[in-house]
Amino acid sequence: MQAGLWAAAAGSLAVGLIAGWRDWRRVRRHDPDAVGPIDWGLVQVLAVLAAVVCTALALRAGG
Repeated sequence: MQAGLWAAAAGSLAVGLIAGWRDWRRVRRHDPDAVGPIDWGLVQVLAVLAAVVCTALALRAGG
C-alpha cells in the first residue's frame, strides 16, 4: 500500500509540474483571444494538493 501511495504522490507531482509549465505558456501566448479549455492553474493546485495528501498518508503508513 505504501508503494502505491508513493507512486501516486510522484504522479501527482509530475502532473503538477506539467500543469505549471502549461500555465506559464498560456500566460505568454501570442494570441490572447486563443482560450484553452483547461484551467491549468486549477489543475496544478489540485495535483500538488493530491501529492501532499499522498505523501502524508505514505509517511503515516510507513511508521
